[in-house]
Amino acid sequence: MIKGVVYMLIAAFAFTWMNLLAKYLEDFHPLQVVFFRCVGTFIFIFPYMLIKRVPVIGSNFSWLITRGILSFVSLALYFVVIQRIPLGSAVALRYTAPLFSAIFALWFLKEKVKPWQWVALVISVIGALVLKGVDFRIDTISFILIIMSSILVGGVFTIVRYLGSREHFLTIINYFMVISIIGSLFFIQHWRMPVGVEWWYVSGIGVFGLFGQVFLTRSFQLADTATVAPIKYMELVYALILGYFLFNERYDTAPLVGMGVLVIGMLLNVWVKRRA
Repeated sequence: MIKGVVYMLIAAFAFTWMNLLAKYLEDFHPLQVVFFRCVGTFIFIFPYMLIKRVPVIGSNFSWLITRGILSFVSLALYFVVIQRIPLGSAVALRYTAPLFSAIFALWFLKEKVKPWQWVALVISVIGALVLKGVDFRIDTISFILIIMSSILVGGVFTIVRYLGSREHFLTIINYFMVISIIGSLFFIQHWRMPVGVEWWYVSGIGVFGLFGQVFLTRSFQLADTATVAPIKYMELVYALILGYFLFNERYDTAPLVGMGVLVIGMLLNVWVKRRA
């Protein structure tokens, strides 16, 4: 149990640094940042899959493709927003994803949504609107894009839940990497080669993304979801602290209240699931 919590803390820290490096690369096209994030993970995962004889194609091709496309578009939108608004705000607003997942699960998986989960949804939406209303650095376009990203992540969560034991988790991740690499190269308009220290940044995005993915998965394997899921919200704390010191991102009381309300809604959702 303790090891699962520690792994989740490491995963949150790794994802925070991945996001920070994406913000450092604001002069690069967001799709190019997606490419670096995914190719850096792919070169580690794919050989491991071959060595361990993990199925590369899988048996649920259409769902795997759909999951990969949704993840690709969601990540691209997320990196666009990270380059436009404070990191802490982007991370907080993307925390609405599990609530969209609950709605999708109700529609597609016929899972029941408890009354308190609807309350959690309302609370989180209020928190998101408060954050948008009081933090004038969050423009309307960025707000719409990050909510779209969260909706897509909610869809990803639902598909992954459906695939469950049907597919190896590395097969699911690998589809995400391959589709994102192909998609980013296909749609990108302006490619710029990294120079100097930028090579460390683009390499770090892939490595931290890989570490985050591995430790996140191991955390859920070693401890029950209801215990470790709330620890993932430490990513917001990391983002606020590192954003303050590295990007001079400061917050008044009102935006922090909005973030707090949003996170309370998410924690309520986790609590309801745990009691169920």
